[in-house]
Amino acid sequence: MSLDFTTLPPTVQALVATIFTWAVTAVGAAVVFLKKDIDRRALDASLGFAAGVMIAASFWSLLLPAVELGSHGTLPAWLVVTVGFLLGGFFLRLLDRLIPHLHLFLPEEQAEGLPTNLRKTTLLIIAVTIHNFPEGLAIGVAFGSAAATGGVGIAGAIALTIGIAIQNFPEGMAVSMPLRREGFSRSKSFWYGQLSAVVEPAGSVLGAALVMLSRPILPYALAFAAGAMIFVVIEELIPESQSGQHADIATTGALVGFSLMTILDLAFG
Repeated sequence: MSLDFTTLPPTVQALVATIFTWAVTAVGAAVVFLKKDIDRRALDASLGFAAGVMIAASFWSLLLPAVELGSHGTLPAWLVVTVGFLLGGFFLRLLDRLIPHLHLFLPEEQAEGLPTNLRKTTLLIIAVTIHNFPEGLAIGVAFGSAAATGGVGIAGAIALTIGIAIQNFPEGMAVSMPLRREGFSRSKSFWYGQLSAVVEPAGSVLGAALVMLSRPILPYALAFAAGAMIFVVIEELIPESQSGQHADIATTGALVGFSLMTILDLAFG
C-alpha cells in the first residue's frame, strides 16, 4: 500500500521535505571527496544563484500568499505583511548580533556576534547554520499554511522545497571546500558541511506547528519567513557573491536562480 504524501500531517510533510533539503546539502558537501578546492567563479555563481532562488521564493511562495490571506482579515493586508516581514528581518538581525559567526572570505577579526574564542572554522559553520534556519522555517510555514487552507498551496510548498534543495547543493560545497583548504580532512570537511543544514528540519517542524495552532497568524508567519530569508540574502549571500572579481557572473547566477524558482512556483505551484 502506497503512502500519499499529501495526506500526512503538515509537521511530518515539513520534516520529510527538509530531510530532503538536508540530504541535498550533504551531496553538495560530498564534492569535497572529489576535489580539494572549487573555482572562485563557480562559487560566486553558486552564491548568486542561491540568492536569486531565495528572493524569488520569498515573493512567490511566501509574500504573495501572505497578501492573499491577509486580505481576508480585519486589518489591511499591507499592514499585516509589512509587520510580519519586518519582524522576520529583525529576528535574524537579533540572531546575527548574539550568535558568534564569521562569513565566508572575511578575516577572523571580522567575526560577528558576541565575543568568543571559537575557531574560525567553527564560526564559518555557525554562519551557514544561521542562514539555513529561515529556509527550514519557510518550508514549514508553507506546508502549515497549505494544511490550514484545506490543501490549497501544497504544490507551492513542494515547489519551494525543490527550489531550496537546488540551492542547498552549492551551499554544501561553500562550507566543505573552505574547511578542506583550512587543513581539515575530507571526512571532517564533509561532516561539518552537511551539519550546517541540520537546523532545517527543526525550523520546518517549528514553522508548521506554529501556523497550525492559530490560523490568524498565517499571513504574519509567511511574511516573517520571507523577511528572515531576505535578510540572509542581503546581509550574507549577495555581499559574498560580489566580493571576488566575478560580480557579473554572480549577478547572472542570481538571475538564473530567480528565474528557475519563478518557473517552479508558477508552473508547478
